[in-house]
Amino acid sequence: MFQLSRTPMLTFLLLIGAVNLYVAVTNLQTFRGCAVREFSFVAQKPGCRSLRIHTEACWGRCQTWEKPVLEPPYVQWHHRVCTYSRTRHLTARLPGCRPHVSPLYPYPLALQCDCAICSNLDTECETF
Repeated sequence: MFQLSRTPMLTFLLLIGAVNLYVAVTNLQTFRGCAVREFSFVAQKPGCRSLRIHTEACWGRCQTWEKPVLEPPYVQWHHRVCTYSRTRHLTARLPGCRPHVSPLYPYPLALQCDCAICSNLDTECETF
């Protein structure tokens, strides 16, 4: 009896977990806008060993468009990128630094992100 009543519940829980996973993947693929998301990177500095850092960063897709016009500059554009609007600046201490090399490594923690014009102050704005 116990085994029979437990099996439908287990099947139900597995089904709910699969649906939640599908919804999460779908939301990431169709998400439009800008949001804070977990991010990991390897901090490197000459004269020190590297360190993996876990932080929060901006992530998303923003509305952008271009259309041709008859007068210079011959294009009207609206380009926005997902970028920091509020940050907290943190500092990590890198291991194994040589003498006279500061072990301090500054990096931002995203508190809020918005779609805005790209600024070289905190974002790489290069185009290909």
